[in-house]
Amino acid sequence: MPASSASPPYDRVFDARIGEPVAVAPAIVRITAPNASAYTFTGTNSFLIGGDRVAVLDPGPEDDAHFAALMKAIGERKVVAVILTHTHRDHSGLARRLVAETGAPLWSNGPHRLSRPLKPFEFNPFGRSGDFTLRPDRVLGDGDVVEIDTIKLRVVATPGHCANHLAFAVEGGDAVLVGDHVMGWNSTVVAAPDGDLGDYLASLDRVIALPQTRYLPGHGGEIADGRAFARALKAHRLMRNGQLLEVVQRGPTTLAAAARAIYPGLTGRFAMAGKQTLLSHAEYLAARGEIVLRRSLLGVRLLPRR
Repeated sequence: MPASSASPPYDRVFDARIGEPVAVAPAIVRITAPNASAYTFTGTNSFLIGGDRVAVLDPGPEDDAHFAALMKAIGERKVVAVILTHTHRDHSGLARRLVAETGAPLWSNGPHRLSRPLKPFEFNPFGRSGDFTLRPDRVLGDGDVVEIDTIKLRVVATPGHCANHLAFAVEGGDAVLVGDHVMGWNSTVVAAPDGDLGDYLASLDRVIALPQTRYLPGHGGEIADGRAFARALKAHRLMRNGQLLEVVQRGPTTLAAAARAIYPGLTGRFAMAGKQTLLSHAEYLAARGEIVLRRSLLGVRLLPRR
């Protein structure tokens, strides 16, 4: 989403070095895919983890050039696992191909799933972005520890951006592979029903509590003080809650009208993302009894709590 006057200190200066292996931590190499866009910034970051034996975390989008770059960086080494932070296709698109090529098992938190069931009169506008049929050989859960060569990764469940999102903390190190949960270049899309704001805020608290503070995100460069940045992101979300509450307290409104008031000037796909993100904020406030949310064939209406 575009920055506002109360946005965290986003960093949009990043030399992605597309297709090149870049060391970002001991035994961790980043390779950025050539899928730059308004939603993916300079492209999706894939990571090779390990030494003589490696895992590929987030193989990235279905792209021949990126597949070739990954295979070149892997070389003759054995791939012991393909790991996913989540199953949005810009992260998981190459998973099947890489598994078939290397014989490695797939590890994730399961196929893509919505953060909640669809409501009456609702459809998921982001339905194509998730892979609902990609089933892992091993289901990873919070607190699991996976070992790749000399590296141990502790699994941290971080739902919010989507329901099956995971982060991976490097045990004995300072880094966390945070996927799309925290990104330094922009705020994360948390769009209902794919995402859930309550889950997202709780997951921010979970990574803030980790001893590791250097975040390696799925898009853009590393965040040196990830803990401080995550706190700023949380404050930004709470500010948005306050903005929406203020709009609704003026009188009944529609979700679309509230989105235009809070995200002025957005058009096209950005307007849709803004509207769905604001729906997550509205559901969060409604669940806490601060506003009333009603759905119909005409859309979502927001009413002040009397």
